[in-house]
Amino acid sequence: MAATKGKKGYQQFKNDLSAGTIGTLYLFYGEETYLREYYLEQLRKKLVPAGFEAFNYHRLDGKNLTVQALAEVVEALPMMTERTLVVVTDYDIYKQGEDQREKLIALLSDFPDYCCLVFVYDLLTYKPVATMKKLKAAMDKYVQSVEFPIQEGSDLINWVGRRFKALGKGIDRQTAEHLIFTCGSLMTGLVPEIEKIGAYARGKNITKADIDAVADPVLDAKVFDMTNAITASKYDRAAAILGDLLKEQTEPILILGAVGKELRKIYTARIALDSGKDRLWLMELWGMKSDYPAKLLMNVARQTSREWCDDAVKMCQKLDRRMKSEKGIDSVGELKLLLMQLGASR
Repeated sequence: MAATKGKKGYQQFKNDLSAGTIGTLYLFYGEETYLREYYLEQLRKKLVPAGFEAFNYHRLDGKNLTVQALAEVVEALPMMTERTLVVVTDYDIYKQGEDQREKLIALLSDFPDYCCLVFVYDLLTYKPVATMKKLKAAMDKYVQSVEFPIQEGSDLINWVGRRFKALGKGIDRQTAEHLIFTCGSLMTGLVPEIEKIGAYARGKNITKADIDAVADPVLDAKVFDMTNAITASKYDRAAAILGDLLKEQTEPILILGAVGKELRKIYTARIALDSGKDRLWLMELWGMKSDYPAKLLMNVARQTSREWCDDAVKMCQKLDRRMKSEKGIDSVGELKLLLMQLGASR
């Protein structure tokens, strides 16, 4: 039976874990490392009795791992339990030589029922190679691919609520959306921010002011504030944010890329306003999982004209080409000049 893949595989894996019908072969990948590590721990708890981890739970580095060495661990019988758990991190399945690929196919096709093997892609990116037909067919047939993607709106908001509840705090939906917009959607990054905000907040319910006081915004959120300041004719505020980013040693080309992307978003929001489209159109266009950033963009776009947006995007594109092609360019000075030009054109 062909293995379930990707996001469908994630839901199937959750169902199987709850039902106690855990399979033998899995491949874990995706951006949301918090969820991945959480479910690896749940697998360990389900399969390996406490006190017997040394015999039944094995974590292997895939960098220099051979199939022969992997097979020895996989085929070792469990002790005082029905199954073993083997986790292999960053074993680049499709980069192995032909001999190793053939041996891996043989191992997958005759895998012991008492072992659960999980290939984890952490630092490496999982990229199946269609031209390796035998290996890909074996992976599709025997291995359940489980993608841990960035969580979508409601699921993530509910999770944020549960994390604050565990700290004895409440948070409403809009405030949770502001937190996600400010600190990013990755649970791994949100966990320490929630702990910090929960410790800082004095009230029973978390407020936007609590978040703004202590949270560490992601680059996109900082750049949004900077472009928002420009459209509101608050050049000093925009310059201060740029100064902070440079003090944090953020690469000028990364800042410019983020500014250009934000200005393109504002431009599309301006087009939406001019053509009678709503924020749902904007959400679909940019793949937004919440309408919170779409509403913010619409508000910013109301302070602009289509002509200003068009000029602003072109200025960013021109500087981007220069930064990437001209040697010895003063990137910091050019960024500061760009902000002045954007502000002056307002």
